Amino acid sequence: MRGLICPAPGQLDYVDDLPEPGPPPPGWALLDVAEVGICGTDYHIYEGKHPYLSYPRVMGHEVSARVRIAGAGVDLAPGTPVIVNPYLSCGHCIACRKGKPNCCANIQVLGVHRDGAMCERIHVPASNLYPAGTLSLRDGATVEFLAIGAHAVRRSMATPGSRALVIGAGPIGLGTALFARIAGLQVTLLDTSAERLAVARDRLGFDSTLTAGPDLIAQIDASTDGERFDAVFDATGNAASMQGALTFVAQGGVLVFVGVVRDDIAVSHPEFHRREMMLVGSRNAVKADFDHVTASILAGQVPVAALVTHTTTLAQAATDLPLWARQKSGLIKAIIRIG
Repeated sequence: MRGLICPAPGQLDYVDDLPEPGPPPPGWALLDVAEVGICGTDYHIYEGKHPYLSYPRVMGHEVSARVRIAGAGVDLAPGTPVIVNPYLSCGHCIACRKGKPNCCANIQVLGVHRDGAMCERIHVPASNLYPAGTLSLRDGATVEFLAIGAHAVRRSMATPGSRALVIGAGPIGLGTALFARIAGLQVTLLDTSAERLAVARDRLGFDSTLTAGPDLIAQIDASTDGERFDAVFDATGNAASMQGALTFVAQGGVLVFVGVVRDDIAVSHPEFHRREMMLVGSRNAVKADFDHVTASILAGQVPVAALVTHTTTLAQAATDLPLWARQKSGLIKAIIRIG
């Protein structure tokens, strides 16, 4: 069988028969990839629009797998199901020393900075592997994208009962909204797409939604008694939306940028100062977020079955991914089933 293997340090090889490999480097593990989620980033990479990526690149950073061989010093038995944290950090920069490997100065993200997991096998540092326990491998492949939203909610420091506005009802926005709800926030979703908002209502139970339009401020004031939102999360990755989000924040509130753009974002300092608001960046996620997501799924608080709308195989992905990049109607999360 012709297959794909990503050996350390991340270069891709094509082989006619996947041989039984030797042991991985100390502290690393060789994984049999099980399932891989397709992210908005992957669609941008496929379309040649990713601003920070050197081509060619094997995609895939939302990953569940089974341990095949553990390197020296790795206490993971063969066959152990794992969730992969795709953010490989250096361990010694200022961010890592502060316990923030998610924003490591030398970060290497699987599928972005180095080859990812849309292949049969991949080497990953054992410190980036979290045993899945009783979590299914399908659900395990959703943990990473949900952890982005969980991290953003934690970064906001919003307290239970606070009004929260999530801008953007795509997968990252929906994940943020789910974990804002789990945190006890009163969640409203805002999007330009009535179809996306209908999905959020019908599949995920978000009854409070707003459709962007010329009367948006009036809608917001009517729904918040003119006080606006204690926490605003922008998950659009759109510069105009991110810049305009400041006006939705209540006095003493917080604006969290979940998405990222290359553009400069300008804010009105008088408005920013008058509100004494916080502006917070949220990048990637850390182990605590992965653990929180895993526990929440196991507790039945995350409707994964409603989020995973499309599935395919590795062979069929070459056909399906281009199709889904163009036709996103009804699409929330697609999963590639590999092994």
